[in-house]
Amino acid sequence: SFYDWFVKLFPIWRNWLCSTLPYIEGGRVLEVSFGTGYLLTQYAAKHNEVHGVEYNERLLQIARENLRQANCRANLVRGNVEDMPFSNEYFDTVLLTMAFTGYPNHDRAMKELRRVLKPEGRLIMLDVNFPRDKGWFGMAIARLWQLSGDILRDMEEIFEAFGFDYTDNEIGGFGTVHL
Repeated sequence: SFYDWFVKLFPIWRNWLCSTLPYIEGGRVLEVSFGTGYLLTQYAAKHNEVHGVEYNERLLQIARENLRQANCRANLVRGNVEDMPFSNEYFDTVLLTMAFTGYPNHDRAMKELRRVLKPEGRLIMLDVNFPRDKGWFGMAIARLWQLSGDILRDMEEIFEAFGFDYTDNEIGGFGTVHL
């Protein structure tokens, strides 16, 4: 798919995705909305139990093939972030990259992410948002993301509402890519 090649060939995008890797902790990891699975191929062999849930059947198949080619294993299922087929408080780390801004019902998605994460677990989210400095170029990039259909939100307010400790690091895109 175009997205698969884009991620593999566009070094900045890969760097943004891989910036999440040092934060993954524990043996049970869930990646939500993993797309073509590029990031899964970077960490799946290093953790005891890796799961993924993806809504798009075509992306799910591409991810399975990418994992096979990388000689990595993960339990990948088709599903919706708002109703995931996992037990309560099961995962040490839940990871989302460039996906939360695409969820129309962020409350239902966040409630479900909180449900499957252990109380002491770690939610790692990489996504697009407005730059803190409100610089004109970063704001223009953020507006382009919005025009493409992404929903930019006050993430600090959302994280606090769901009881998460929260850090926000701008890692690229003129302040629009946040980890």
